[in-house]
Amino acid sequence: MAVFGLLATALGLVGLVAPDVLLTVMGFEPLPAGARGAGDHTLVFLTASSMAAVNMGVYYVLAALADWRAFFGWTVPFRLLTCAVFTVAVVAGRAPAGFLGVGLWEGAGAVATWAALRRERRAEPVPAA
Repeated sequence: MAVFGLLATALGLVGLVAPDVLLTVMGFEPLPAGARGAGDHTLVFLTASSMAAVNMGVYYVLAALADWRAFFGWTVPFRLLTCAVFTVAVVAGRAPAGFLGVGLWEGAGAVATWAALRRERRAEPVPAA
């Protein structure tokens, strides 16, 4: 959880400071300076989603520091949903193939979190009756 939180925070900060770098990492072709039209709100959307990533990353780090296992469990289905939505966006042609990596990262993180929680539950001693 802490690693995911730190990465989300870092990528969010990249999006706030250097949005074209983040676009490139996700497989999008950034436009040359001054090429965006008046109705192009790409940078506004990127600013909003980058700030959300910073916030989410901090939540994950704080949850990890507090060892808040319920929060860890809550993230699994939503990260799987994110994986599905991002994968469908690539398959449907709404996003470039490079964006598939974002979805797969979410899916892999969800599976790793689920597996770790399951392993920990199995390792816990059963209370005596």
